[in-house]
Amino acid sequence: MENISDVTKGFVDLRRHMWMAGIEVNLRRLIWQIAVTGKYISAKIHESNRKLAGFENIYGEEQLALDRSSDIILESQMRHSGFVREYASEERDSIIQIGKGDEQYFVTADPLDGSSLVDANLAIGTILGIHNTSIPEVGGKSLVAAMYITYGPLITMVYSAGKGTHEFVLNREGEYVLSGENIVLKERGSIYSLGGLRRDWLPEHLEYIEYLESEGYKLRYSGGFVPDINQILIKKGGVFTYPALKDNKRGKLRLIFELQPVAFIMEGAGGMATDGKEDILSIKPESLDQRSPIYIGSRFEIEKASEFLSKSGT
Repeated sequence: MENISDVTKGFVDLRRHMWMAGIEVNLRRLIWQIAVTGKYISAKIHESNRKLAGFENIYGEEQLALDRSSDIILESQMRHSGFVREYASEERDSIIQIGKGDEQYFVTADPLDGSSLVDANLAIGTILGIHNTSIPEVGGKSLVAAMYITYGPLITMVYSAGKGTHEFVLNREGEYVLSGENIVLKERGSIYSLGGLRRDWLPEHLEYIEYLESEGYKLRYSGGFVPDINQILIKKGGVFTYPALKDNKRGKLRLIFELQPVAFIMEGAGGMATDGKEDILSIKPESLDQRSPIYIGSRFEIEKASEFLSKSGT
């Protein structure tokens, strides 16, 4: 069998890459099918933008329809994959059974993260987690693979199946082609991306951000979780944070659908993810809708965040 490193300078599509990496056959088929689903979601996004370009005064409804359409597309693909027993989506309030009961995998999805940015023509994305036990029995520890798709100037897909973190670009022929193999974050980055209003931050978080600013970190924030995380990963360093707030100690982002899959990907690149006290992948969810503060990125920034937050016992 060829080594991946022997062929990365040439054309390597997603299926070939996973085969060469030795990923289990059903898992690689499922990852490929999810990646293909991204093409259909992208088409829906473009359709929505065409309607907006026609000056129809329907954006609020169109946005909601886009979220629902993306969810329906994903559910349909998972239902017909033959590998998925349960599907849990941020667009639904309960887990749905879509298999016969003996399927191997359980899938979580944020079908269209950042859909409110469509009218501004900013990048948005889809986040998927693939588990080997029922959702959410053990949380992130049951993840066997995770991926996100970014819909921007290019459509890119980043995945990890426990054997590194890799980026693929959708080319004109409709193939996902390897563009970044075994992405590894630097020990320390130079950018930070942060959510929440400054007036609502807790003192220890404010102190942490002021430290980053004093060190010359550059602010890079689009308001979309997927593109902001993708920037940190592709730039190979930095930190994204949406912290606990004075009136909302659990933050904004959802543990199961957003944070744990992205933490799996980031850790596959040598990064870290914490709520300020505990590793994100170690948190056992109490509910599907559970939210959590997040500090995610390269090792130095996350360890420094934990240092600041521990000062006051937060």
